[in-house]
Amino acid sequence: MSFWDESRWRSYCDCVEDLLTSPEVRSMREIRHHPGVSCYEHSVFVSYTAFRLAERMGLDSRTAARGGLLHDLYLYDPHTLHSYQQCFAHPVAAARNAAALCGGLTPKEENIILAHMWPIARRRPHSGEAYAVCLADKVCAIAEVLQIWRRMRIYRALLR
Repeated sequence: MSFWDESRWRSYCDCVEDLLTSPEVRSMREIRHHPGVSCYEHSVFVSYTAFRLAERMGLDSRTAARGGLLHDLYLYDPHTLHSYQQCFAHPVAAARNAAALCGGLTPKEENIILAHMWPIARRRPHSGEAYAVCLADKVCAIAEVLQIWRRMRIYRALLR
């Protein structure tokens, strides 16, 4: 089974469609995240990767997908803070914005968002889904910084 699968992409979209169409999530397209990558692109890449990891690990893939999509919903220009401040501040802002968008978060969803910067930040993941998002965030960030992800099918799916 490969990472990219059109039927899995459709299943993934079914889990997050309400979030993908929200003005808050769509506004992430205007926020630059990693070099040449918007916050929206990064979040969808992390979300889909966490979804696939959770599926393979027998975890709640819907929760992993939604937490992955919301993990960077900080909605401010990250360049207004020093990078070390951004590392610690953005999960808190993302959790606050995600709770407002979703009408509240479960403890698992909140932990996914707040702990995604572990081990740099002190908050630890408390569930398999949180570890999946944390791992997906690191892998996707490396692929983005190295410009590998633009050659992947998920990038082309985002352009649709």
